Amino acid sequence: MEDLKLVASKVREALIKEGAQKAQYTVLEKITHEFNVDGGEFSLFRTLFDNSLSLTAFKDNKKGTMAINKFDDAAIAAAAADCIKSAESGIADEAYDIAPKQEGKVFNEGAYEPEVDRFFERTKELMADIRERHPKILMEQMVVQHEKIHTLYQNTNGTEFESFRGYYTVELMFSGHEGDATTSFFGSYIKTASLDTPFIELGSIEKDLADVEAQLVTVPLTGKFEGVAILTPSSLSSFLFSALGNFVTDNVILEKTSIWLDKLHEQVADPRITIRLAPHDERIVCGERFTSDGFLSQDYAVIRDGVLQNFMLNLYTSNKTGHEHAPNSSYEIVIEGGDTALSDMIAGIKKGILVGRFSGGAPSTNGDFSGVAKNSFLIEDGKITGAVSETMINGNLADMLNNLVAVSEETVADGSSVLPYIAFGGFTVSGK
Repeated sequence: MEDLKLVASKVREALIKEGAQKAQYTVLEKITHEFNVDGGEFSLFRTLFDNSLSLTAFKDNKKGTMAINKFDDAAIAAAAADCIKSAESGIADEAYDIAPKQEGKVFNEGAYEPEVDRFFERTKELMADIRERHPKILMEQMVVQHEKIHTLYQNTNGTEFESFRGYYTVELMFSGHEGDATTSFFGSYIKTASLDTPFIELGSIEKDLADVEAQLVTVPLTGKFEGVAILTPSSLSSFLFSALGNFVTDNVILEKTSIWLDKLHEQVADPRITIRLAPHDERIVCGERFTSDGFLSQDYAVIRDGVLQNFMLNLYTSNKTGHEHAPNSSYEIVIEGGDTALSDMIAGIKKGILVGRFSGGAPSTNGDFSGVAKNSFLIEDGKITGAVSETMINGNLADMLNNLVAVSEETVADGSSVLPYIAFGGFTVSGK
């Protein structure tokens, strides 16, 4: 184990020696214990040791960056020199800066030391549970890890944050198989700091496995209709990431391509929609505690009751545009459950689709999207009538947020987000 504070002091000295007027740097050490399962059998157990050092320096209002994975004196000196050379070749901009001095904080989160034997038993138990409960599932790959991460952030204004985090993750990739019938691949993920609960009961793993088994028999959709799409928490997250990326993040605000550029504090979504980035929520495991540009992370709402409250901006974009710096830089999204059971939501739909996964290109600037609905089911007259294949869906992200039908009581907390099922109208669904 390295002395990260000693490494950081050497980085600071090297940057100042090379001529840095302001700088920030993050030193990270990670130990990963990993089990791999391929084709339903254990294939690998390994322990990985990773070091990383990222440097950002400013000279004459020019910015330089560098990243390395070594902590020896020669590597640090070379990285500092290259970082300043990068700055000297850059373009001056007075908006470049580092965070002001703040009170130092040390964070201890999750399960810093792994319970390796119990971890292995839970992994074997998951494999056994899948075989027993879902015999038609072929586990293409299972990667189960414990990550132990020590991170130190400092800047030349005197701010220092340090964190010690540990957590387990389970990442599954699987498909359904019965005779000659197969399904497309599907994935499930959870992050947890506890081994008290069987893995299959966490997140949406159990339901994801069952849904894939139910997709072994599919019916190609014919024709086209406009109807309601119920987005599962998994597919909802991908749509939300696209919407946030298109409308409120640094690049689209800097380049003035966001259609919400002039909508701050105005209604941009249905009043029942509140989207929080909440790393401190108790259902988020080892959430962000400080941002990459040196601020303590605080929970906040991007959209509250349908009103746009904040853009998701770093310090540079904030200085450049005059808009407020985002209180955190995470994508740890929390949307609370609504007042409609998923079964009632389905029962209220005349014709629609339950979307398990969306496969499509990046949406256009105005939010138009088009792609394939994977692992999805047709809804007719209030019932799921079967899995569909070769089905396209399209719509517009901004319109979607204003065309909410219902929010489920049920939510899925996978350790990185908390999301319900949400039904939106105005989707165009088309088959052959």
